Amino acid sequence: MASGDPQKGSQVACGAEETRGFLDALLRDFPAPLSPESPVPWKAPGTVLTQEEVAAELAELAMGFLGSRNAPPPLAASLAHAAVSQLLQTDLSEFRKLPRQEEEEEEEEEEAPVTLLDAQGLARSFFNLLWEVASQWQKQVPPTAGTPQRQWLVSIHAIRNTRRKMEDRHVALPAFNQLFGLSDPVDRAYFAVFDGHGGVDAARYAAVHVHANAARQPGLPTDPEGALRDAFRLTDQMFLRKAKRERLQSGTTGVCALIAGTALHVAWLGDSQVILVQQGQVLKLMEPHRPERQDEKARIEALGGFVSHVDCWRVNGTLAVSRAIGDVFQKPYVSGEADVASRELTGSEDYLLLACDGFFDFVPHQEVAGLVWSHLVRQQGSGLHVAEELVAEARERGSHDNITVMVVFLRDPRELLEGGVQGPGDSQADGRSRDLPSGLSEPQPEAPGRS
Repeated sequence: MASGDPQKGSQVACGAEETRGFLDALLRDFPAPLSPESPVPWKAPGTVLTQEEVAAELAELAMGFLGSRNAPPPLAASLAHAAVSQLLQTDLSEFRKLPRQEEEEEEEEEEAPVTLLDAQGLARSFFNLLWEVASQWQKQVPPTAGTPQRQWLVSIHAIRNTRRKMEDRHVALPAFNQLFGLSDPVDRAYFAVFDGHGGVDAARYAAVHVHANAARQPGLPTDPEGALRDAFRLTDQMFLRKAKRERLQSGTTGVCALIAGTALHVAWLGDSQVILVQQGQVLKLMEPHRPERQDEKARIEALGGFVSHVDCWRVNGTLAVSRAIGDVFQKPYVSGEADVASRELTGSEDYLLLACDGFFDFVPHQEVAGLVWSHLVRQQGSGLHVAEELVAEARERGSHDNITVMVVFLRDPRELLEGGVQGPGDSQADGRSRDLPSGLSEPQPEAPGRS
């Protein structure tokens, strides 16, 4: 579900025969629950988890494990949800770990004491619960484990490039409702890119927790924008607590798109971006958070910080982004408050493109449609590898940063060719891009001092 590894395109499909075959194979390889001596077939997420982190971290474990075995995404999400739900109904006190002395001192500074749970023990117990669910479903698969209402074609490619470490993470979750047990009639899919700095911890954390926190918001069905904004804020707060406990200094920008029925909702922090292409025309959905933006500069200065030019514009002479999850030593100047925007989809949209600054700093928005069109022509309408070509284009133009590109097709790419939907120019754009098209709510910047 969340990964920093290079990935190609994927399509979501799940039939009864495929489901049964997957469960049969899983239970052949694991014919019984794990014994106390058996190795756990996944790596626990660290040494300790807080109560509020458990559900998302274990769901991520399950999705990663099941995905590595090529489970149909709807089935993987449904299995993960069932196992997590069962675990949360048990008494977790047996996994409680006593904090070290320095953790106790930090707890005293916090408003409420934090209960730390043994991640290793939880991971083992959770696998056995997942095994039990799979065993039950082998006999009778519940209807909720079926195919999402919509099939998705998503092309993803991510590279470390010339950087020493890969600090990007991304999420493609077409089975959003199944993972969180949402039963309302609105089909939802979630896509995100997170661009870490100072280490990968914040990006990995955001890729696990932002969508989980959004799903937990009571207002998600009626106020998706508010739910996404709250999810970013809560994830930032959770990671800051973790960063203080574990002496972490990393941060991450991020952008996500939640498609709920016919509505598109986007949220972002920092300079990772998303654009929408409609009938070959690029529609700008957002304005990235950079220190040189006048409103961002005013917010930072009102808090007592400063913006200076050190090879580029930076907050307090350090960070080149003005909003991010994490960056514990730059709060509140680097804000964890996301901006949001929404748009009603009409069915004429071609695709979304989400990417980090390693792409957008080298490939202008207005050139994207032409590049994608040229790829589709050469590949006879197949969009599976288009992200790979876009990443290569950014690298050829001089990008040395980590690069992640995700293209979410909103209709069959073959239709784009059959309908003659061509991007501006053949492989280069002629600049025909529009900002904030009709129907898109204006980005909602937070007032100075709210972070």
